[in-house]
Amino acid sequence: MEYKWKALSVTSIGALMSAVDSTVVLLALFPMAEDLHSNFVTMIWVIIAYLLVNTALVLSFGRLADMYGRKLMYNVGFVVFTIGSALCGFAPNGLSLVAFRVIQGFGAALLTSNSFAILSEAFPRGETGRAFGLMSIVWGIGSVLGIILGGVIITYTTWRLIFLINVPIGIFATAWAYRTLKTIKPQGQRGSFDLPAAVSFTAGLLSLLLGISWGLLYSWHDPVTITALGLSPVIFALFVLWEARFSKDPILNFDFFKNRTFAFSIAAALLQFLGVFSVNFLLIFYLEGIDGLTALASSYLIIPFAVASAVIGPVGGILSDRFGFRRISIFGLALTIFALVLFSRLTTNTTLLEIGAIETISGTGLAFFWPSNTSAIMSSAPPAKYGVASGIMNTFRNTGMILSLALSLTATTAVIPPAVVYSLFIGNLTGKLSATLATAYLSGESFAFEISAVLLVIALVFVAMTSAKRSVSIASEDARAKAPAT
Repeated sequence: MEYKWKALSVTSIGALMSAVDSTVVLLALFPMAEDLHSNFVTMIWVIIAYLLVNTALVLSFGRLADMYGRKLMYNVGFVVFTIGSALCGFAPNGLSLVAFRVIQGFGAALLTSNSFAILSEAFPRGETGRAFGLMSIVWGIGSVLGIILGGVIITYTTWRLIFLINVPIGIFATAWAYRTLKTIKPQGQRGSFDLPAAVSFTAGLLSLLLGISWGLLYSWHDPVTITALGLSPVIFALFVLWEARFSKDPILNFDFFKNRTFAFSIAAALLQFLGVFSVNFLLIFYLEGIDGLTALASSYLIIPFAVASAVIGPVGGILSDRFGFRRISIFGLALTIFALVLFSRLTTNTTLLEIGAIETISGTGLAFFWPSNTSAIMSSAPPAKYGVASGIMNTFRNTGMILSLALSLTATTAVIPPAVVYSLFIGNLTGKLSATLATAYLSGESFAFEISAVLLVIALVFVAMTSAKRSVSIASEDARAKAPAT
């Protein structure tokens, strides 16, 4: 078997674990809250803590992988993720579960910061779209498997098994990655790790998320909310100033953004995740509150989205290699915008079949955009700095996901009582929303979907401004200059 397929098998296991875990955790919020006697704040941070650590560390870990090698970092990622999963499975209370999710997110950051870089090294540049398209199958299967597994585990066993099931898979994955991945010597000079930048970026992101979550849970006028949201841009400004003027080996190399394709593709990725990640949250809230479905039954309506992205993803990747990532990305965004417009017109009389059809359109749009956008970003980076490029991409995508979650919760808490939002969030709402609350929710949901559609229109404009040709960023010249003579 060629090495590129072996590398794909390793990264696919990591992606599958992540996809299953993210879906199952959402379905298990109610039994976890009930068993651990936890409140709304703790349950939100079970989700946010994982995303926070994953987002805050991928830049740093991408830089470390470029310095010390991806095989080592990826294997450590499997080990840490497996340990974190085991600890989550034995968590005695809600706060400890949040802490153990931090460990799990630490391992996930090691995996995500390296997976795209490993594939970019293993596959020729003309086949990267194909590789990322095949990864769409894994994500789609993982999402569907997460729903099915979640239903079975929560119905017949204990929520703790959703974490403990990762342990044997993680042990196998660690052994397979150690045996399979090549030890590729880092290109160029090793340099140093920028600790002040890593700390300041993490602090800025933590301050932003604390402000958003505190505002959602308590009040946007609360001193804690105002202070946290006010500090965040200041800390991020200091991070940018340090990286641009004082850092010898920045974890965020601004030379990358001098490349038009890289810069605009990153912006499009941020906007796409910001606009789309909240869709399924709002849709599940709709199915619970308007149609009176359970959280598990509501999640079945996500399956058409996952299946469409899995089936069409490889096609989107192949077409991206053949016709260029710009055309395919634009087509994918256009489909998603169309789906968002349809979602914004949901009423109390919309049938489940219609919702499934719109979900299929949305999943197809993602299947065309995701591999082509990933290919555009990674092919714009020099091989010596794939880790940094992957870290930047995942940082912006994860930030979009976090802000999108905040957008969906803001839209709902603005029109219906927080206690009802909590019931929708953990999936224990009894019956449907009252006629008054249903009307208010539909209004807020429609506005949120319209905002998402506008964000994707802006993303489409950014994609249209990228170069039609594959290119390597200015940082590649720096890499060549530092590379040892052969």
